[in-house]
Amino acid sequence: MNLFNPRKERENELKLMGRLPPGQSLTEKFPVLHYGPVPHYDMSQWTFSIYGEVEAPKQWTWEEFLKLPMREITMDIHCVTRWSKFDTRWKGVWLPDLIEQGIIQLKPTARFVIEHCEYGFTTNLDLQHFMKPTTLLAIEYDGKPLDPEHGYPLRVVVGATKENAKDPDTRYFWKGGKWLRALEFTQTDRPGFWEQAGYHNVARVWQEERFEGQW
Repeated sequence: MNLFNPRKERENELKLMGRLPPGQSLTEKFPVLHYGPVPHYDMSQWTFSIYGEVEAPKQWTWEEFLKLPMREITMDIHCVTRWSKFDTRWKGVWLPDLIEQGIIQLKPTARFVIEHCEYGFTTNLDLQHFMKPTTLLAIEYDGKPLDPEHGYPLRVVVGATKENAKDPDTRYFWKGGKWLRALEFTQTDRPGFWEQAGYHNVARVWQEERFEGQW
């Protein structure tokens, strides 16, 4: 055991377990990375919407959103800037629960999801990935409401479970937008802010899809 560098020891353990993707390093902190300022909210005015390729658009106030079915999940998350954080705990809304309970109904033409966040920021995911149990509309991290710099009051989180850590479809963490205000379901894909700036459109972690053309 490396008594002088327990973080490195833990990193090596995770690598041997097959949980640490190539090019990534373990962090025990939670780095803050985003473009633009942290928004501040009057929650009495906050709303969240779902629209596009749905049978009927929906909008919720914060009080209404908190009444939606919630679930908790523990995930490993991986940032394109090469840090990985393991066994993170999240609570939030899972899209298939809304569909199963008839709260929303997607049209057969829905194939992609565009996440609309504050300041016009967007990012994109295919619908199949958004339906995975490791994609969540999160309101809590580690048993507490999200910190403002991590996306309060609502963000998308993507990752992988410990049991399925090497899922080849695991995506980098930027594919979960902070300060989420709407989901738009579309027939065709539409690259978001970072994707238009040269980041990979799909962003699979184990294939190191960091940038288009891998420049």
